[in-house]
Amino acid sequence: MMEKVIFFTIIMGFLVTVLLSPIFIPFLRRLKFGQSIREEGPKSHLKKSGTPTMGGIMILLSITITTLIMTNKFAEPTVKTYLLLLVTLGFGLLGFLDDFIKVAMKRNLGLTSKQKLFGQIIISVIFYFVFQQNEFSTVIHIPFTNFSYDLGWTYVFFIIFWLVGFSNAVNLTDGLDGLLSGTAAIAFGAFAVLAWNLSQFEISIFSVAVTGALLGFLVFNAHPAKVFMGDTGSLALGGAIATIAILTKLEIILIIIGGVFVIETLSVILQVISFKTTGKRIFKMSPLHHHYELVGWSEWRVVVTFWAVGLLCAILGIYIEVWM
Repeated sequence: MMEKVIFFTIIMGFLVTVLLSPIFIPFLRRLKFGQSIREEGPKSHLKKSGTPTMGGIMILLSITITTLIMTNKFAEPTVKTYLLLLVTLGFGLLGFLDDFIKVAMKRNLGLTSKQKLFGQIIISVIFYFVFQQNEFSTVIHIPFTNFSYDLGWTYVFFIIFWLVGFSNAVNLTDGLDGLLSGTAAIAFGAFAVLAWNLSQFEISIFSVAVTGALLGFLVFNAHPAKVFMGDTGSLALGGAIATIAILTKLEIILIIIGGVFVIETLSVILQVISFKTTGKRIFKMSPLHHHYELVGWSEWRVVVTFWAVGLLCAILGIYIEVWM
């Protein structure tokens, strides 16, 4: 029975996005909500200027519609279902404001870093209070060991760090056509498997809904992209996957399954540290996907390679959790 639910959920998530896109993309074009390309980025990206952005709205609509319909029909919605939607839509709204300022108000930087961080922290704290009221576990388990530790009330700081950290990490990965859509679909698919294995079916349905929505979006986002998800999509996806990891108590496994996001973030951190301390850059450009572009790889080759790495990370994460 559950296999059919998963199948219909991914199909529904896919179809909702695919059916919305031909309506929504021309609408974004008419509003002139086109992507602004940073001058300091790779010169090959300048031709992408004007491509409709804020396509993350389609992803969020698909996730919400699919999750609510399939959960109400095949599993009882729980607090966890609404927490997932709270964080996803909350971070999505924050990303929408950032995108809107960029494209409608013509301020290329969007929200300031402090404004964005403040919004992320507020959403994380709200999540923690609901989490605490429902007496969910604050224990952290370390893979490969029998060690676990209860963080108690200090778990709020972990939640803030995890949600803010991964929303920004996923956001950094959104730099090439189809890169984030593909890697995120793989990562959410892995968590769907793990949530199902833990009999947390409402979380599995949500994860599959995200996977289906991303695969549908990939139809229009693969190179050459007809639409970008913008921060509306990337911040929401980062918050969502961190929330899934927290609710399934697979927080540390997220580092493995989300290995591509972690590597991309580390490349930025190392680049900044190196330049500030030595005046030299480790990479030609960060995040890491831009480095490979500048050494001569085609955009499609970079994207497919990162998808492959993401798939290996997902398989490793499932293997560690299920069979080790």
